[in-house]
Order: sequence, then structure tokens, then C-alpha cells
Amino acid sequence: MVEMTIESIRVSMLNYQRVVILKEKGAERYLPIWIGPAEADAIAIKLQEVTVPRPLTHDLLSSVINALGASVNSIIVCDLKNDTFFAKIILAVNGRNIEVDSRPSDAIALAVRVKAPIFADEAVLNKAGIIIDPETGKPAPVQEIPPEEIERMSAFREFIESLDLSDFDKGNKPGP
Repeated sequence: MVEMTIESIRVSMLNYQRVVILKEKGAERYLPIWIGPAEADAIAIKLQEVTVPRPLTHDLLSSVINALGASVNSIIVCDLKNDTFFAKIILAVNGRNIEVDSRPSDAIALAVRVKAPIFADEAVLNKAGIIIDPETGKPAPVQEIPPEEIERMSAFREFIESLDLSDFDKGNKPGP
């Protein structure tokens, strides 16, 4: 498992979809994950410390977990199949860990609320991770991808290639 941080939340100008961009802690690999607008807002609101008049769904989930005597140890982006990312929320309950399946967007929104670490499986980073070419500023895959995999992930790759990554290392605060 590789620990990640939230680099930013962006909007695709191609289709107005939101993308949360995770960055490997202490390295230059990035993992872009498409998410819904509500989840993007839920993550951004907490990251930007915006006060809301009533709890959001992920605040409720955090409260329920706490009320049941559990805590969130971590979240893991654990798989990528057919252009869909999968995640697990790792809960500590009575001295044991319980894994709960989740969408990555919901797991990340919960993680920012409880300050739990975010991890990505190395296999997921190998499939969908990118690095930024220092000379061109363009994204490049972490490893060589077979042609049939590139064809299957073409929409995802088109979006990644359209990202303006020039401000990644400028310390911008994440936002929608």
C-alpha cells in the first residue's frame, strides 16, 4: 500500500466531470479518480474548512461510526476494473479491523472528516497512476500499458491528457 494525499479537485472541461487527484506522499506519482459533483463538494468543503449549517451525509456517517464505538483506521483505493475504481474503509471495532466496501469518493470524503490516512494499492497506481514529465509538463503513465488496455481506458486517458498540470507543485489549496 502506498500512502496518498489529496493534491486537488478539478473539473474536466470535456464533460464537466470532477476528478480528485491523489498524490503519492514523498514521490511524484499521481492518481486521478473521477467522482461525482456532490462528493467533490463534500471533499472540498471539509478541506477548505467551510462551515455548513447542517451535517452532510459523510458527517452523518462519521457520527454513526463514532456512536457505534468504531473508528476509521484508513481508506484504501484497492482496485480498478473496467474504468471503475473500488475502495475499502478500514474500521477499528473492538480490537479488530473490519473492511467495508465503498466508492473511493465516499471513502475520501469520510477520510478528510476523520483525518484518516488514504492509501492506494500499488497495482492501481500501476494501472492508472501518472507521473509528470519534467521537460514537457505532460502526464505519462507510471508503467507501459498494453494496447488493449489503452483502448479500453481511452476516455480516461483523453481526460488525463487534457489536464493542465502546470500548477501541481505550486501548493494550491484543493477546490472544486
